[in-house]
Amino acid sequence: MTTLLKNATVFTSNGFEKCDLVLSGGSVFVNGNDSLDMNSADVIDCTDRVIVPGFTDVHVHFREPGFSYKETIATGTAAAAKGGYTCVCTMPNLNPVPSTMEKLQQQLDIIEKDAIIRTIPYGTITMKQNGASELADMEAMAPYVCGFTDDGKGVQAGELMEEAMLEAKRLGKMIVAHCEDESLLFGGYIHDGKYAKEHGHRGICSESEWGQVKRDVELAAKTGVDYHVCHISTKETVDIIRDAKAKGISVTCETGPHYLVLCDEELQEEGRFKMNPPIRSAEDRDALIAGIVDGTIDMIATDHAPHSEAEKAKGLEKSAFGIVGLETAFPILYTYLVKKGIITLEKLIEIMSVNPRKRFGLPGGVIADGEPADLTVLDLEADWTIDSADFVSLGKATPLDGWNVTGEVVMTIVNGEVVYEKTNA
Repeated sequence: MTTLLKNATVFTSNGFEKCDLVLSGGSVFVNGNDSLDMNSADVIDCTDRVIVPGFTDVHVHFREPGFSYKETIATGTAAAAKGGYTCVCTMPNLNPVPSTMEKLQQQLDIIEKDAIIRTIPYGTITMKQNGASELADMEAMAPYVCGFTDDGKGVQAGELMEEAMLEAKRLGKMIVAHCEDESLLFGGYIHDGKYAKEHGHRGICSESEWGQVKRDVELAAKTGVDYHVCHISTKETVDIIRDAKAKGISVTCETGPHYLVLCDEELQEEGRFKMNPPIRSAEDRDALIAGIVDGTIDMIATDHAPHSEAEKAKGLEKSAFGIVGLETAFPILYTYLVKKGIITLEKLIEIMSVNPRKRFGLPGGVIADGEPADLTVLDLEADWTIDSADFVSLGKATPLDGWNVTGEVVMTIVNGEVVYEKTNA
């Protein structure tokens, strides 16, 4: 089927321009294609709409196989589509953990059956996904994964991380690191800052993150591996990565929307404010924003981590770590970064669409003739209030519940097919 998207403002290699898009055979063509018969095309009027390359999130948890009561591939990809995402990379906190091809295949089979957007899994770094056991069967999994990570656990021994980096380098794959030194945690569960001290909570110090980042950057320089840091949250981490890039080390990083709009002084005694790494100080938040502005931070990743209502109803100390974010990322960032003049809309599309695709070699990320027809259609004038009760995700825990935002995804297209369309009901 051929589809014509008319009268839109489209993000192309020339920036934003008024043009029509033709979708055919899973590809997009700017201002048409003379070889196509347009007489039977399905026409969609996109007046007052903005079309951008589909968003890509390289860090989500869809919980299947093993924990489908929290989220499934079906519900997770539906939530992603509603949030404008056309491609996601799924973390390996599963049962069984994808440390061998046989175990990975279970997830691949579910993705093939149930995913409505492009869904590419990670393989684990270690056999038990515990940051400490022997290496996983990385070679067997390499053709099927976007990279290797033990997300949820930091690789504790530098020698083991170096071994993993050398193997990933040999296989042409990325090491994607959750950086957390367990010897510095001391049972903490929120940032070791003002709120923790005033309310008697055990804190997680910043060095537990940046100490491992520093170690890994040095190992990445030594091994030559392509290295990516998950969900950075501290000002020291920003400085380390900025310095590493200046030295030409192949390192990139991500941060999450919640770290850019909250600080620990805004915490509440509810599980929806608990994630790992934690929301940190205002100084850390400002350093992360500076890192977005100057390009030190390459991309946004939601770390979408759904849990059951019961698991998130036990307060800051006892609740499970993790919040959801796929359905709120764009409006939060558009409202509180773009509308406030901190970054441009072009910059936001770069960090949500373009950079993840380039770094990880994923489909989409550009609107040009013959490229995959993976598109997100936006209404930049829509004003609305975030209500977790309306989430498609099985997870409802977000510290952003009740926030007023501007900007809304009205349609998501993958491979030329509409996978989400906002209804007026």
